[in-house]
Amino acid sequence: MSEAVSGAPLELGTKNIGALLKQYALPGIIAMTATSLYNMVDSIYIGHIPEVGAYALSALGVCHPIMNLASALGTLVGVGASTIMSVMLGQKNYRNAQKVLSNSITLNLILGSLFAITVIMWQEPLLYFFGASEVTMPFAKQYLTIIMLGNVISHMYFGLNSIIRVSGNPKTAMGLTLFTVIANAILDPIFIFALGMGVRGAAVATVLCQMMALSYILWYFSRKDRVVHFGKRILGIDWKIARSSLAIGLGPFLMNSAACIVNLFINQQLRKYGGDLAIGAYGVANRISFFFLMIVMGLNQGMQPIAGYNYGARQYSRVRKVYLLTAGWATAVCVFGFILSEFFPKTAVSIFTNDATLLALSAKGLQTMNIAFILVGMQMVSTNFFQCLGMVNKSIFLSLTRQLLFLVPLVYLLPLWLDVRGVWYSFPIADTISFIITGILIINLMRKFSKLKDGDDPAILGSYI
Repeated sequence: MSEAVSGAPLELGTKNIGALLKQYALPGIIAMTATSLYNMVDSIYIGHIPEVGAYALSALGVCHPIMNLASALGTLVGVGASTIMSVMLGQKNYRNAQKVLSNSITLNLILGSLFAITVIMWQEPLLYFFGASEVTMPFAKQYLTIIMLGNVISHMYFGLNSIIRVSGNPKTAMGLTLFTVIANAILDPIFIFALGMGVRGAAVATVLCQMMALSYILWYFSRKDRVVHFGKRILGIDWKIARSSLAIGLGPFLMNSAACIVNLFINQQLRKYGGDLAIGAYGVANRISFFFLMIVMGLNQGMQPIAGYNYGARQYSRVRKVYLLTAGWATAVCVFGFILSEFFPKTAVSIFTNDATLLALSAKGLQTMNIAFILVGMQMVSTNFFQCLGMVNKSIFLSLTRQLLFLVPLVYLLPLWLDVRGVWYSFPIADTISFIITGILIINLMRKFSKLKDGDDPAILGSYI
């Protein structure tokens, strides 16, 4: 039987959808933008290390596929747990919501530790495989070793922060993210320059910031007056909930894993056709694009509890409306990203480097890869929407289309005719094809929603778990 808890997010089922989306998305946008800045800060400081900055920045680009894979394991647990949590809160099933919290901690602890140990044991061959050279290897090892030592902390911090957000406290989640950004921006120059730690200093600052934020999160969930809090056992597994959570998280896990594979191919092709600095150029261009994509992800975070709650409560008109609003706002964000990429690329990339060669390569790459950037927002929101409704197969399929099914073959084939330019042109082509496929699936889903009345059995859309 569900327990009555004061402060449960009942407004998700009653408040105006536009106002709700602003309320929940704005903290998410700020948090995700802050996360993007958090990732960019290391690159900005590392790129300006005297004499070695350009190659140190390229080394950071080599580390990204491995860090993406770590992030993928984190989303496997975190996204699934937060999605299940939002639906259970909609059903007022607070006891099982508490079990989701314990599951999240235990699974993050296990997966985060296993991944870190594996990477540290085979670090050098992995880095060479992902595009490191004799020049960039020392910088890559210095950074990645420390990041992996703090991998469990990263998993726990990001996973539990997402649970804070969907349990009705998006402002707290946002505040924690802002704290890590500000702390990282302060600590980076101290460790990198003042203490002379270079690339290692950036990694140390990152781990320390996440450790401080995680300490607060653990205190937060220890309070019994929270809608969701620690029970008698902080660690524990309910296998039924765990399987459901991991199944829902499989879509974003595969999407992030696909990003890892894509980065592998991109780094290898860029090094083959353009050298170490071409990898650095992609790292810079990708961070600028990522800034706008993180805003879209913030919108998705705002949509997630609203869509999940109302789907659980069988209020389908509200589910449909929140999707349409989110997709529209996401497209507007990508329009701004397109304008910056196409008309002001040199201004954008100059933040990261003052090396003339790297600056020119980065600007041209950014301009080319984002030709079809306007289309990306709708594709991302639609993929997340299917995930919110528990339509795992469609979410997985859409997660894989752009990155794995289309982008990887293009990255491999186009350089045969266009040299290094072929790598950059692969992005807009893959974006366009994925947009068309996503459009077909989402139009079909919206037609099904139009036939449902609030309170109807959702069997026509497919089961949730």
